[in-house]
This record gives sequence, C-alpha cells and structure tokens, in this order.
Amino acid sequence: MQGFTGNNTDLAELHSTMRAIELASTSIQMQINPAASEAIILSLGQSSQPYKTCQFILENSLVATARFQAAAAIREAAIREWSFLNADDKRSLISFCLCYAMQHASSPDGYVQAKVSSVAAQLMKRGWLEMVAAEKETLFYQVNQAIVGIHGVDVQFAGIKFLESLVSEFSPSTSSAMGLPREFHEQCRRLLERDFLKTFYQWTSEAASSVTNRIIESDSFVPEVKVCTAALDLMLQILNWDFRSNTSDTKVNVNVFSSGVRQDVDSLKRYECHLVQPGSDWRDVLILSGHIGWLLSLYAALRPKFSCEGYWLDCPIAVSARKLIVQFSSLTGTVFLSDDGKMHERHLLQLLSGILEWVDPPDVVSKAIENGKSESEMLDGCRTFLAIANVTTPYVFDGLLKSIRPIGTLTFLSILMSEVIKVLITSNTEEETWSWEARDILLDTWTALLMGGSMHETLTRCGPGRVNARSLIPASGEAIVNYHFQIM
Repeated sequence: MQGFTGNNTDLAELHSTMRAIELASTSIQMQINPAASEAIILSLGQSSQPYKTCQFILENSLVATARFQAAAAIREAAIREWSFLNADDKRSLISFCLCYAMQHASSPDGYVQAKVSSVAAQLMKRGWLEMVAAEKETLFYQVNQAIVGIHGVDVQFAGIKFLESLVSEFSPSTSSAMGLPREFHEQCRRLLERDFLKTFYQWTSEAASSVTNRIIESDSFVPEVKVCTAALDLMLQILNWDFRSNTSDTKVNVNVFSSGVRQDVDSLKRYECHLVQPGSDWRDVLILSGHIGWLLSLYAALRPKFSCEGYWLDCPIAVSARKLIVQFSSLTGTVFLSDDGKMHERHLLQLLSGILEWVDPPDVVSKAIENGKSESEMLDGCRTFLAIANVTTPYVFDGLLKSIRPIGTLTFLSILMSEVIKVLITSNTEEETWSWEARDILLDTWTALLMGGSMHETLTRCGPGRVNARSLIPASGEAIVNYHFQIM
C-alpha cells in the first residue's frame, strides 16, 4: 500500500484492499471471527504510507464502518510518519480530510464525517508549528466560508463541528496523544489562543445569529436548529478554555468547600464553579457586542413558543442555550472595565433578569415540576445563582435584584431554598430527586456567600464600623445552611 510518493497504487489492488477492509468491518459488527478482522483493520494503519488506499476507501466504499476505519488509519499512519513526510504531502493530507468533511456534510453517516473532521484537526495541530501564517489563513478561509453558510446548512454545521474538534485538540485537557513532549502541546495552545480563538468565537456567534430568525419564525423543527445548537456548544467550549494570555487574569476553578467549611460533609455534593477570565481583549465580542442580549432574547422567544411541548426544555438547543447563559454568569476579570464594578453589575443584572422566570415564583415552579414539568430550568437557575455568588460580593449580590424587585437577591435566595427544602422533606424518599440536586447547588451558593473569598471583599468594601457582611444574609438562609451542615 503506497502513499503519495512512489508509483501509483494499482486500481485492482485498491479495490482488493477496500473489499478486505469492508469485510473485516462488517465481520466485527456481526462478531464473526473478530480477532482476524481486527488484525486486518490494524494492518492498514500500521502499513507504510497507506494514504492513497485510505482515500480510495473513503471516496468509494459504500460501507460506512470501512470509511471510518480508513479515516482512523490515516490518522495513525500520519502521526507516526509525520517527520518523514514532505511539506506537500502534509498539506495534502490536511486538505483532503477537511474537504472531505465539508463535501460529505449531507451524508447520513455523520459519525464518519465527524471522524474525518477530527483527523483533520489532529493533523493540523501536528503541523501547527511548521505551518506559516499564509497556510493557516488559507485553510481557515475555507472553514469560514463554510461557517457563514454560503454552501448551505449542512456545510455550515460541518464547519462549526470542525472548529469544535480543533479547539478540543488544542486544549490540553482534551487533546489526543501524539507522542510529543508537553511543551509542544502548550505552545500550540498558546498560539491558537493568541491568534485565532477569539476569531473562532466571532465566526460562531455570527453563524448562530444568522439562523435565529429562521428558527423563531418556524413552527416546527428546521435544519437551522442543529447549526444554532452546534454554535452554542462551541461558544460554551471556547468559554471553558484555559485562558492564559492575559497575565493579570488567572482562571480559577473554585471549590467553595475547599476552605472554611467542616470537612465531615462528604455526603454533600461539591459543585465546582468555573470562573471565566478571557481578559480585556474579549470585551468587544463578549460584552459590548450585545451578544448576551441576543442569547437571552433567543431563549425567551423560543420558550413560550414551544411551552406546550413538554419535551422542549430538554431538547438540545434549549439545554445548550441555558448552559451558555450559566457560563456567562461566571465571566469575571479584566473583560469588564475598571469602573468600580458597574459594567460587571449591569452584566449580572441582565443575566439575572433573564433567568428569573425559570425559578420564580419558587412555589409555583416547584409545583409544576412535581406535576410533571422538567426540572431543567429550575436547576440551571440555581446554577446561575451559584455562578454569580462566586464572582461578586454578598453586598453586590443582594443589590442586583433590588433594582427590579422589592426584595434583595439574598431574600429571594432564602425563599427559593425554603421551597426546595419543603419539597425535599415532603417527598420523603431516598431517591435523589431534583430537589436533592437543587438543595446541594443552593447550599454551595450560600457557602460561597457566607464563607467564600467574597466575604473579605465585602468587609473591605463596607469598611470598619459600616455594614457587616454576614448581616446581609437573611436569618432564614443562614439557619437553613447551618442546619444542613449539622445533619450531613
């Protein structure tokens, strides 16, 4: 099986190899002589430069699993032989995989396209430090053309999924093993963050915005929904990035039970709050663009439109939108202006105003859940409160709701917690129902307010002889927390 170099592979040999891989792939599915079949498939990736053969299988085989195995073989051989391939061969491999994923975007065998797209992302990363800027720009121009939608919805979806694979590969926590030192992966991560990550986010948010009207105006499922959902997922993935370019910003995974709390509460779930600190360079795209308002408006428009369909709250686009809203609540750092926290407070108030109907009135919402409504919104609403509690002080936290309601956020949180506890006690079951999870999230929220690092900030802000931070907490809220710490 020869690759790009040397004599062309004989057509009869290509067909023979393709049939062997097809038979082996089918046999594995049917559990017929699996050991021998696996050996045949492994031999393809282990052979020297099998690229022409693999491309032939991808382009001609009618057996989806065989095409999948051919893509896997390209990846295995290319990573192994990368240092021996010439520059043209490397570019051709990346270009082939990327073009294949786009050209076959409408294929019903989505997992094959996903595999090829993943291989393209891995090979692009493998050659990242060798590629000049012009080569990268050429490849990403193709991706951008796909994402803007000029080639149709399916190709638009494929372009977004490719970027998802690429971001995953460049993130150290989700990257594929390549047998290379850690320094290589770190350098790739740093360069992608510096040169392209924000651009990817902009492309993706624009793609999502471009299909919004079509989704809202339709009374049924339209293909644009999958594009919007994929875009929301990619935006969430990018916000989960380990941002390091801004030295003044250090992203933190705050476990609010890590200090100042009794260590004998092991039965209590511990939710980590992922703080997002991309830095001031992202202010235009995240804060000033109106992007968050668009997201809240999209969810608010779809929510009543499909309220009669009980499953909608748990459908992919609804779940993805809520996850992104919760993640935006964890945004902090120099992405906001140094204006005594005013920009940050407006940001949090906008989000809080958007999610209140998910949890308010607490008794009405909990009754609806007990009568069969999905608990997803309630739980994500609780997660939003937890996120906000970890990026601001109790003083600011309490003041957010006061600007639009007659009560403060802390009082509302106490009412919400009381309702959750009431449901938990009334249900009297050992099964972990929604009220169990809501209670744990809200306990984490109270703990962040009572014992987290924000307490020191509040005392500093209030100053000696002024408002004591703990006095901001309603007695009922603190009593609930103390009670549960005692019995857990």
